[in-house]
Amino acid sequence: MIRKLIASVVVMSGVLAASTGAFAADDSDVNVLYAGSLVNLMEKSVGPAFEKETGLHFKGYAAGSNKIANEVKGKLRRGDVFISASPKVNANLMGEANGNHVSWYVNFAESPLMIGYNPKSRFAADFKTKKWDTVLREPGIRLGRTDPKLDPKGAFTVELMTKAAQAYNQPDLVEKTLGAPENPAQVLPEETLVGRLQSGQLDAGFFYSTETSDLKIPSIHPAPELGIKANYTLTILNDAPNSAGAARFVNFLLSAEGRKLLAEHGVDVTKPAIKGEAQAIPPSVQAVIDAAQQ
Repeated sequence: MIRKLIASVVVMSGVLAASTGAFAADDSDVNVLYAGSLVNLMEKSVGPAFEKETGLHFKGYAAGSNKIANEVKGKLRRGDVFISASPKVNANLMGEANGNHVSWYVNFAESPLMIGYNPKSRFAADFKTKKWDTVLREPGIRLGRTDPKLDPKGAFTVELMTKAAQAYNQPDLVEKTLGAPENPAQVLPEETLVGRLQSGQLDAGFFYSTETSDLKIPSIHPAPELGIKANYTLTILNDAPNSAGAARFVNFLLSAEGRKLLAEHGVDVTKPAIKGEAQAIPPSVQAVIDAAQQ
């Protein structure tokens, strides 16, 4: 009987120890949902630097910003931090009608929309000598972009071409370059677009400057006078499983070191601007924002 009792205690101790370890591991994980254009920055730079600084574990998930918001809203995905490429996406998560997933967000960086091209493409030389809109209308060019319904970059692409058509008095520019807004011959998931270009499956595509700079993709800045660019925001989701870890990640990203990493990866760092319920921001995050605004 004594031996059985001892054995039971040992088993229960092992179960409790395993459970405690599991919870500890969960507490050390910080799940960051972020715009797919930031994959290289987050996975190779910010994530590892954050882990080294804090001892916490960065777990990233990249996709189109609207796609992530839809998954959060539909309760298909949970996360601690959400980084979007457009402030408009946050509106879909704010308020009771939208599930009250977000109460506030901070604008912290920008990145102009660029046209990146494969240097081995037969159209590469044309991008160096001809107007960009002329090259995009050349027969046979394989152009890639993201879904305007799922990703701000896709919507920015359509916006850019529409404004350019008006500014350059070329009413058929959108139709000749993009076709329908959701043209299946061009629209691809954001997380695969760079790979398709680098592998030669695409001749050119629409990317943010952080992508073209970071990955050494030859690029041109189409119609800079139209001012089409990503406006990156970040927030801590209201139902974050690890809100304390989320605050530490936001603090790191907005710190001098985090902002330095952003700049090194071709992102235009801006002074943080708060939108929404400022009183809901954790005090430690507010302190870092205040410091970065000076």
